[in-house]
This record gives sequence, C-alpha cells and structure tokens, in this order.
Amino acid sequence: MRTMTRRAMRGVGLLCAAALSLTACGSSDEPASDEAVSGSALRAALKEGGSITVWAWEPTLEKVVSDFQKEYPKVKVKLVNAGTGNDQYTALQNAVQAGSGVPDVAQIEYYALGQFALGKSLEDLSRYGAGEFKDDYSPGPWNSVAVDDAVYALPMDSGPMALFYNKKVLDKHQIATPTTWDEYLEAARALHAADPKAYITNDTGDAGFTTSMIWQAGGTPFKSRETDVTVDLTGDKGVVAFTEVWQKLLDEKLLAPIANWSDEWYKGLADGTIATLATGAWMPANFASGVEAAAGDWRAAALPQWEKGGEVSSENGGSSLAVMKDGKNKDLAYAFNEYANHSDGVQARIKAGAFPATTADLSSASFLDTAFPYFGGQKANEIFARSASQVPEDWSYLPYQVYANSIFNDSVGKAYVSSTTLADGLKQWQKAAVAYGTDQGFSVNK
Repeated sequence: MRTMTRRAMRGVGLLCAAALSLTACGSSDEPASDEAVSGSALRAALKEGGSITVWAWEPTLEKVVSDFQKEYPKVKVKLVNAGTGNDQYTALQNAVQAGSGVPDVAQIEYYALGQFALGKSLEDLSRYGAGEFKDDYSPGPWNSVAVDDAVYALPMDSGPMALFYNKKVLDKHQIATPTTWDEYLEAARALHAADPKAYITNDTGDAGFTTSMIWQAGGTPFKSRETDVTVDLTGDKGVVAFTEVWQKLLDEKLLAPIANWSDEWYKGLADGTIATLATGAWMPANFASGVEAAAGDWRAAALPQWEKGGEVSSENGGSSLAVMKDGKNKDLAYAFNEYANHSDGVQARIKAGAFPATTADLSSASFLDTAFPYFGGQKANEIFARSASQVPEDWSYLPYQVYANSIFNDSVGKAYVSSTTLADGLKQWQKAAVAYGTDQGFSVNK
C-alpha cells in the first residue's frame, strides 16, 4: 500500500555504516544462524506459543492479526503503529543501534529494504524455505525482497502502475486515451489549449514517481553489490527517455503545480483540473474515499509506452514484512509473516482493499472479474494484473535510497520551480548520491 510520506526525512538513510563497518549495525552478539528451519519446527513453535511484536502501519493487518490469533490461540501478536514509512524507519534504526526495543517483524517499503538488509538487521528467510516462493509473487515485488540467494522479506502487496484518466474530461475535448508517452504529450497540449484551467496531470517533483518512470523506460540507474555501488542519472537510457518527454511538459507549463495528497489535489481530481494520474494499483481506494464527486467519470488504462506497441510497466509503492535479526522469537515471527503474505492472511487483506503481490490471486477469476462501481463498473483488476506481469526484473534501488529520496527536491526538484533542467537536476542528484555513499563507506562509481 502506498504511504503518504514517501519523501524521506534527511538522515534516515544512515546505515550505521562507518567506513564499511556495515556488519556492526545489529546489536546481537550471537552469530547469524543459517541453519534450516523445517515446517515441523514451525508447527511446533506455533503449538507451544509465545509473543511477537509487529511494527506496521498497514490497516489490513489488524484483521490478519485477529485471524492468526484465533487459529493459534497460544500466540500473542502485538501490532504497533510506530509511524508511517520514514517515521517508522527512524524508530527502527534507532532501536537496532540501541540494541533494545527491536520488533520481531517490521513493515518496510521495497525502496527502503536495502538500507536494513545491507545493515545486517534482517533475518535471511531462505533458511525457512522462502526462496521456494519466487514463482508465487509478481516479479517486481519479488526482486525487491530477494538478492542473490537471500530473501530478506516477504512481499505484502504491490503497486503495478496504470494510467487513471477522467473519461468525461477527455471525451468532452475529443482527446483519445494516450497509449504512448508521445501521445500523452500531445494530449497534454490539446487539453490545455482547449481549457487553460485543465492539465493532463500534476507534478511538483517526486522521487518515487521519477524512479518508477525511469524503471518503465528500461532504465537501471542504480546498481549495487554489497558495498560496490553505481549511480548513473545522466547517460542511463531510461533517464534519457523520461527527461526528454517530461522536460517538454515542464517547459510548456503543461503540468499542474499541485502537490499530491493536498486538498487542492483532491479538488483537482474531482473537478477535472487534473485529467490523469500515472500511479500504482493501490489508487482506487483513494479515489473512492477522497474523490466521491467524480465517481463514474474515471477509468483505468494500461500505462502509456515509451515505444509504440510495447508492453512494459513499472511499480510504484508497495511494502514487505521482514523478520528482524534482533527479534526475540524469529520462528514465530516468520510463521506470522508467511501466514500474512503467503497463506490465509492474503485473502483477508485483499478483501480489506490491499492489492496483492501473489500471482495466484492476481490471476484468479474472482479477482479479475471484480467490477469497480467508481470506474463505471470497469473490471480494472484485469489491467492491474497485466501490468504486474509486465514489470522489468532488472531494477534495483540504492542501498541508501531512503536518504537519496530525501534530497531529491534539493536537486531535481529545482526543475519544477526554476530554470534548472531535469537533466541538470538529475546530474546534481547523482553527484550528491555519490558523495553521500562514499562518505558512508561505499565504493561508488569506481
């Protein structure tokens, strides 16, 4: 599920990494165990019982916890909202560094997972057999939690992207739903010319959106293997493709200068000021609850393509559940994690509005046949499920992406409010990301 605080606070990305001392992040003096844990051992642990603490802000987990405790009455799960997104990451990192108060399970967004994995704060779930689950999840989420032979979390949900568009507005001005980003640019021009108060979309600069667009365009600007990191925000083909189109939208003032999740944003979605949104499949619930006045006007479509005839998508948002290495009861923690994300808990969360990362659910008839009254009865899950299968598998985030995102508006963000170009802003972002990584002990661009 998408969080409303994606812009990370400065400094959260610290990996407690001083000159490559990344293994010192955990507080436990016990060596990490790589001994395999059998299913019978997990069943025995559930039968014996105990207590675990789960840090998460995702609301559908409340039902999962309730169901889990009914099925395993000797297990007590304490669900704690330690803050949304970055607020929780700060608290989690502080607990790890202090060596006390670390939860057994923590919700971590995909882009932030590397921060804790490289810091040796997470249990490798492959010893529980989680590596066998690869084909059970869509590629985007799975490749965010699995690195080489290690599995650092189980996917909770996903955010395959789609183009949400106001059909009423586009029909009024006889503008076809764009299928390529070049067509999108032309639609933006036609719409704003027909109604100067209307914009194809809003954008004030967002790191998550920008990286998702680069991802769809075939970009791989971030690469890392342990402490070796590469950052290429200048010559990467996805970066070049994105900046070419988006710079024209900026130069021609075709983007509404309205921040996401603001009151003005909701108003713009309702009154036609904002005609489209390219975002994750978690968005329908936000339309239904926050843009009631436009019910029936909006529809979902496949994300426009960078090459005509292409079938490539991207991910935007989504979270995982990780078992913390310093947790007190790792076997029970993993059992809960598997229940929530690979067993009965998945259906409970889908019924409560979560968008699944599990391929079986994405392809099920009941899921695909779901009609969305808000979208005029459209079976939008068909579009979202297809999108989930079209996400390139070679994408990766920086191991300090949380920090990198926090300084996005200091560099790339300038292109939205000044004469700085996106290309120059991205170059500045790269320079800052390289400097920070080097200061933290990584070997960057070497």
